[in-house]
Parts: sequence; C-alpha cells; structure tokens
Amino acid sequence: MPDVMSSSRLIGVGVGPGDPELVTVKGVNALRAADVVVVPVMDTGERGRAEATVLHYVPQERIVRVVFALNERSDHARREAAWDAAGERVAELLAAHACVAFATIGDPNVYSTFTYLAQTIGELVPDAVVETVPGITAMQDLAARSGAVLTEGTEPLTLVPVTAGSAVLKDALNGPGTVVAYKFGRLAGEVAEALRETGRIEDAVWGSALGMEGESIRPAGELDGAPLPYLSTLIAPARRDGTRGGKL
Repeated sequence: MPDVMSSSRLIGVGVGPGDPELVTVKGVNALRAADVVVVPVMDTGERGRAEATVLHYVPQERIVRVVFALNERSDHARREAAWDAAGERVAELLAAHACVAFATIGDPNVYSTFTYLAQTIGELVPDAVVETVPGITAMQDLAARSGAVLTEGTEPLTLVPVTAGSAVLKDALNGPGTVVAYKFGRLAGEVAEALRETGRIEDAVWGSALGMEGESIRPAGELDGAPLPYLSTLIAPARRDGTRGGKL
C-alpha cells in the first residue's frame, strides 16, 4: 500500500435521517470540501439513504461506494471480513487523497458504521486524522414531525436499539423518562406488546422514512404486529401530569 500523506483526514459526516434538508451547513461544507465521499452500501448493491442524501450535494463521480455487510447479524465472520475489506479500501483512498469523507445516516457517534471504520483506520493508518461532524438523529426528526417532546426538566432519555432484544426495551419502559427505540421494525409485534404491558402505548408514536417518499408517522396504538421498515423509530414520552414545568 502506498504511504499515506501526512495530512490525510477521514471525516465521518452525519447526514441526518434521510431528508436532504436536514444535513447541517457544516456537514454540506465537509462533503463538498472532501476529495472523495465514501458511502456505505449493502452487499446487495442497492442505494442507501446516505448515498441518496449525499447526491443532493456532491456529484456522482466524487462518490465511492464501499460495501459493508450492514444487513448481516448472524454470520460474524462474514461481517468482520466485510469490515476489514471496507477498512482496506478506505485506507487506499487515504493514501491517494488528502481528505476523505464518510457519509453516515443520523450522527456518526450514534450507532453508526463509522465507529467500526474509524477503529479499523486507526489500526491501518495510525497517522491519519479522524474527525466527525454531528448530524441530526431520527429521534429528533420524529419528535419535530410528530410533536412529541423528548425531554422536560429533569427527565432522563433512554435510547434502545431493539436489535438488542425486546427485553431490553421493556426494562427501559419500566424506568423513568422518555424511551426511544431504534431499528424495531422486524420486532414491531414485540414492541407493541412491551408498550402495552408497561402502560406506555397511549402517548407513544412511531415513524419511518421520515422526510422521504413513503413517510409514515402513526400512534403506536395502531401497531398491529405486522413488520415495519427496519429503520423505524419509536418515541414513548415520559409520563407527565400536564402541568407546565412539572418536571423542574
């Protein structure tokens, strides 16, 4: 592999949940200033949300598609091999370019593929500078579109990836504050059951494809157990008594 230039930088850019208008000004500037923009794609090859969003700001010829086994959850060896190959490809790009951006949906420090890439690059290219540009998260977008208030006063906020199992979600729902669930589409039935068992379904709301064609925002009470899009988001607001400043 060629020597990496001393000034090479890898920037993880959060491009939000899918609505191209929700990329920050700093994020757009970072994407446009980079020599190339890497976007993660599944090994099935279809265009993902990150790539679709980046295309609003960067021409196709400056975009590099790198395969990650994003949909692989059972074959750990295959997933690790995909991460290694992706890291090698980005290391090659850093050897040829002063600045490489990696576009990730949401925020690069919240359940992002960029975390694994940054760790790999730290091992392969220890002299490269790794930075991140924060992005708007799906829970913020859903809160804005649905009118759900995420936190008030001293309320805690718990974020749970339901890929960890519905039991983890139920534990969070039994606690105080607002609970946000990510990636729950395939377990929608179990999520609805957990909301009902904990008495949290009345004010809860879920959404998918936010800001895009096919957007759906519905009360959680309408969940009937049918599978939803994988990248669905749920907000179960904290129990509140309706008084202004009641949690201060």
